[in-house]
Amino acid sequence: MKEIQIETKLSVFESFDELSQSEKEYMNQAIEIRKKAYAPYSKFQVGAAIVLDNGMVLQGSNQENAAYPSGLCAERVVIFYAGANYPNNKIVKLFITATPSDRDSENPIPPCGSCRQSIAEYEIKQDLPIEIYFMGAKGEVYKSDSLKNLLPFMFDKSNL
Repeated sequence: MKEIQIETKLSVFESFDELSQSEKEYMNQAIEIRKKAYAPYSKFQVGAAIVLDNGMVLQGSNQENAAYPSGLCAERVVIFYAGANYPNNKIVKLFITATPSDRDSENPIPPCGSCRQSIAEYEIKQDLPIEIYFMGAKGEVYKSDSLKNLLPFMFDKSNL
């Protein structure tokens, strides 16, 4: 038997204020769309904004449904919208903010496993890493230079 050691590297911004001006603008778009999330069941609101290689910014929020699991996470809402409407553009950055609706989470909240798999599909398809920034409602912001830091053993078309 042998062991494999996996290392992950993330940048940590101690607060929103440490982000660059453009990064603040993109995260603010994610924050604003988070407030429009349809989350009557989980009471957990998520907003996401992606930046395309043409400079366009798209937004999405989580959309729940009484018939679980028919809802969709914010990250997948916006990434699928981009794929459907801008199939020739690459996703450069993804900004995520999430918090329960009854309090402001200060813990950075990363994408769930299903969203990580969906992000992986696009990162591999476009052959370009996607920078991922994530935070709670306030507090630290984490940045990953690629989804590979959050999902080191990706399942992709090479596994088929």
